[in-house]
Amino acid sequence: MVQKILLKSLEKELAQMGERIRMARLRRDLSMVLVCERAGVSRPTLTLVEKGSPRVSMAAYASVLKAIGISQDLGLIAKDDTLGRKLQDAKLSKTTRVRASKRTS
Repeated sequence: MVQKILLKSLEKELAQMGERIRMARLRRDLSMVLVCERAGVSRPTLTLVEKGSPRVSMAAYASVLKAIGISQDLGLIAKDDTLGRKLQDAKLSKTTRVRASKRTS
C-alpha cells in the first residue's frame, strides 16, 4: 500500500475534525458500541475516525456522522466556494467579447 504524505496543516485539520466528531458523540451520550452498530463500522475504525485519521474512507466518516445525527453537515462541504466562483467569474470576463451594436444608417 502506498502511503500518501499529508501537509501538517491538513493533518491538524483532520485531527480537529475527529475531535469534533468525538465530542458530538459524547454530548449525545452515545457509546462507541452503539455508534459502531449504527454506522456499520468496527470499533478500531471509529477510533480512527475520532482521531481524524486519513486512512479511513470518506464512507466511514459519513456513516459515523449519520449514526450520531450530524450527516447534514456533509452538505456544507464546498457549498460556498467563494474563491472558485471568483476565479470562474474572472475567467469568463477575460474570454467574453464585447461587441459594439450594429448601426443601421
